[in-house]
Amino acid sequence: MEQGVIEGYNATVFAYGQTGSGKSFTMQGVTSPPAQNGIIPRVFEHIFESMSVSDGTKYLCSASYLEIYNEELRDLLNLEGKHKLELKENADKVVYVAQLSRHLVHSVHDCKKLMETGWANRSVGATLMNADSSRSHSIFTISVEMMSLNHGAKEQTIRQGKLNLVDLAGSERQTKTGTP
Repeated sequence: MEQGVIEGYNATVFAYGQTGSGKSFTMQGVTSPPAQNGIIPRVFEHIFESMSVSDGTKYLCSASYLEIYNEELRDLLNLEGKHKLELKENADKVVYVAQLSRHLVHSVHDCKKLMETGWANRSVGATLMNADSSRSHSIFTISVEMMSLNHGAKEQTIRQGKLNLVDLAGSERQTKTGTP
C-alpha cells in the first residue's frame, strides 16, 4: 500500500465498525509503547523509510486532515477559518475539497505533529456505547510527488501518489448510541 504510493498510485484504507470496536485506536494507536502505534504513524515511517533509500528520485510530501461531521467538511489543521469547506470538481472531473490546507512534511515527526493537532480538533461526544466517541469521519491524506532524476534523459518523469487514511464514525444506528 505505502510502496504503491511511493510509485505514484493512489490508495485508501478505511476503518469501519461499531462505536467502541477500536477503529480509532487501530488508525491512531498510542505513542508509547511504540509497538502500539496505529496504522497512520506506521505509514509515515514506511513512506519516509522508502524515500530515504531511493536513489535518483526527489520527493515532495504533503499532508491534510479533513473531518466530515453532520454533513459538513472541516479542515482539522486550519481552525482559523472555521468556515465550511465545499466539494468541487475540476475540468478533468477530479473531485477535491476547496480551501483544504496542505502542509509540507519533511519527516515522520512532522507528520505525527499534524496527526496529533488534527486529532485534538476532532468532534467527539459521549454516547451510550462509548464515553469519548468520535462522532465524525476523518480523512488523513498523504500526497507524495516524485521526480526521477535521470541524468542522461532529456525529460524528467514526475508522478504523484496519494494515500487516504479514513477513520469512519460508528456504523450502528443512532437510536442505539443515544445521539441526537
